[in-house]
Amino acid sequence: MTTPQIRAMQAEDRGAVVQLLADSDPWKTLGYTSADWNRIFCPLPQGRESLVALVEGKVAGIALIREKFLLGDYLELLGVAPWARKSGFGAALLAHVEHTVFARTKNLFACVSDFNAPARAFYKKHGFQEIGPMPDFLIPGSAEMLLRKTAGPARHS
Repeated sequence: MTTPQIRAMQAEDRGAVVQLLADSDPWKTLGYTSADWNRIFCPLPQGRESLVALVEGKVAGIALIREKFLLGDYLELLGVAPWARKSGFGAALLAHVEHTVFARTKNLFACVSDFNAPARAFYKKHGFQEIGPMPDFLIPGSAEMLLRKTAGPARHS
């Protein structure tokens, strides 16, 4: 496996990131369009860490991290290009996110759509626990599952 280069997202990555997300589920099922992604990424998200994984100079993945969420950080978005899936690039990007987050806090949260079995299995494989569902959160009839991975309690007694 080629190890992806992971770095802060730059303005020139925007087109590839928008295309990656617009072409991918679960976001298509959730009703997100290229126009939505362009609004989110133009300008680049403020107040979040935006990371891309590059393979041979091509954007293979995107991660957005929001700091200070429920005594931890929140992985707001993790996306891997369809051509890059099952190659270990998503795992490498997630490992980078975890390394960054656990250097400053004890908890990392994420959400995954209840119908997204591959993503749920991915997060479970990487040590996340499902905390519970948020029904009808993004679309009617579907729930977003809140996930947590922890390095221990936020406070010590």
